[in-house]
Amino acid sequence: MQKALSQCQVLGVQNVGVTVTTLFSPGALAGCVSPTGLAETVHCDLQPVDAKVTYVTSQVSKGCVAQVPNATLEVHILFLESSRDLSELELTVQKSNQNGTRPREVLLVLSANKNILLRLQAPGIPLNLAFNPTLIFQGHPGINATQLPPFTTQNQFLDWAQTKGPIVSVAELHDPQSILLRLDQAPRAPSSCNLEPLMDMGHTLDWSPLTPTSVRGCRLEGVPGHKEAHIVRVLPGTEARPRTVTVKVELRCASGGPDAVLILQGPPYVSWLIDANHNMQIWTTGEYSFKIFPKENIRGFPLPDTPQGLLGEAWKLNASMVASFVELPLANVISLQSHSCGGGLQTSPPPVTTTPPKESCNQELLLSLIQPKCSEDVMTVVLKKDLISTLRCSITSLTFSDPSCQAEDRDDQFVLRSAYSSCGMKVTENVVRNEVVVNLLSSSSLQWKKVHCINMESLSLQLGLYLSPHFLQVSNTIELGQQGFVQVSMSPSIPELILQLDSCHLDLGPDADTVELIQSQTAKGSCVSLLSPGPSGDVRFSFLLRGYMVSTPTTGTLSCTITLRSRSLSPDTHRTVSMRLNVVSPGLPACTDKGLVLPAVLGITFGAFLIGALLTAALWYIYSHTRPPGKREPVVAVAAPASSESSSTNHSIGSTQSTPCSTSSMA
Repeated sequence: MQKALSQCQVLGVQNVGVTVTTLFSPGALAGCVSPTGLAETVHCDLQPVDAKVTYVTSQVSKGCVAQVPNATLEVHILFLESSRDLSELELTVQKSNQNGTRPREVLLVLSANKNILLRLQAPGIPLNLAFNPTLIFQGHPGINATQLPPFTTQNQFLDWAQTKGPIVSVAELHDPQSILLRLDQAPRAPSSCNLEPLMDMGHTLDWSPLTPTSVRGCRLEGVPGHKEAHIVRVLPGTEARPRTVTVKVELRCASGGPDAVLILQGPPYVSWLIDANHNMQIWTTGEYSFKIFPKENIRGFPLPDTPQGLLGEAWKLNASMVASFVELPLANVISLQSHSCGGGLQTSPPPVTTTPPKESCNQELLLSLIQPKCSEDVMTVVLKKDLISTLRCSITSLTFSDPSCQAEDRDDQFVLRSAYSSCGMKVTENVVRNEVVVNLLSSSSLQWKKVHCINMESLSLQLGLYLSPHFLQVSNTIELGQQGFVQVSMSPSIPELILQLDSCHLDLGPDADTVELIQSQTAKGSCVSLLSPGPSGDVRFSFLLRGYMVSTPTTGTLSCTITLRSRSLSPDTHRTVSMRLNVVSPGLPACTDKGLVLPAVLGITFGAFLIGALLTAALWYIYSHTRPPGKREPVVAVAAPASSESSSTNHSIGSTQSTPCSTSSMA
């Protein structure tokens, strides 16, 4: 067998840097080994091994996707089914910027069966979030978050969501660790969202599971050497459409490179994009290419679609052991990490049958719940008791670095609060730092969590309205139909801090609707435009105040929410700045000291045009009736054919219409 394989042709692909990927030519190997069939003598007892496999997939247990092109608000629903009492979830909502179109407003409905700590990112998207009480969301600037009624069934969530707007996507996920939700319209999706089991969400949703993937391995009896095989079997999905699966392979070797083969088997419509950090032989179904040469597709060949058949392929390729064997649902990205590298099979220790110990406190999640809130020169830390109980933790004390600053024990939460001038706060020019100390009943050592706030004592934020894009003179009055330019600046300017405009609105009092200008860092409507930052990093935008926005002249309050973000620290600090604004109709005396505005300029221009047109017409009339007869142009008479009286009449009418002076000449 070894002699036969040694005669096969080998192709080399040079990776940029240090990696060289080696593969067999399928045509050459066809004469060396049979791609199908299995030697019955192959014996391999698969056992758990110390290798890690993660994947990203668009397959969900239940879901649907719809296309709603003309809706002003789109609704997305996620049913999160968790097997753990408390888990963390990274959720990213993403929208591609196509042709400069503005993203639509989004309502995201989340239903969690158990406690889930949500980390949400939705940059530049006007997002409204609705969730049930089991979801832990600590807020985010620019996101309107509301709690749902106590629904108990999925149909109740769906019925409630349909009253808010058209449902674009629904997905049920079990134990998700991260989710990427894309808001782009699915071109081939139906016009309505009807739940289907085992749904492929396509480009709309990608997610990775929290539950670790079972990876097994074995030693192939009767094969000498240290060659190892890594086998990935991808199961068919619900939709047989062409797709590319990215496979990332990282083999960690103490010295030298491994003698390894990668076997990839999947449905016939799957092709592979391979990214490996070591030399490997490649054995796949379908077509495959390499990350360094993504357009160079190499044809594979049929492989057995059973675990035993794939183990036989590893035996035919002279592998002495299977370092990793994994079966996965149809995935978009697969990552494999292994430490074997020919040094022997790294099996996981067998489980010991003992009385299971009492679950201990999840200290890592507990510390992640400690997030300080900074406002009015005060740092506050709040821990809810029900979450502490869910983590199976028992807190005996909660303090700042100064142990005399104890948390207040309230009915349902611990509240740790201190001004910047006490409790061991370390105040610098820009940042206030401290540490939260947690004493747990189940631990003999104290747990420390570093916290900080941006020091606003020496900083001030200014909100200004300007009537020109040069931002030279501040005004507190704006006319209907006039364009306003808004700037938020920080004094003094600190390079380490970045200003971010989260939301702005114009409050016109109880008798008028609030005019939303900026929401979730996004301009609301075609009358609002985000502008480039000022020289000192000032945030700017412009808006046009239309007449339908304000029914009568009035006063209002312009308010903007700002995030101060440190380049090296987190969390962010949020502030709201406001200013009083006079809104008047065009032509009122309150606006005479500002010069002419757009409606006045248009009126003057139209009046001047009308006067000029009338003067021109009058001069032409005088000229045409007072010039000497000898200088008038003669009228040429055209004789009409005698045979057609109607034709003569038509020519006469045509002559009268084509010559301005024909009526007076004929007279």
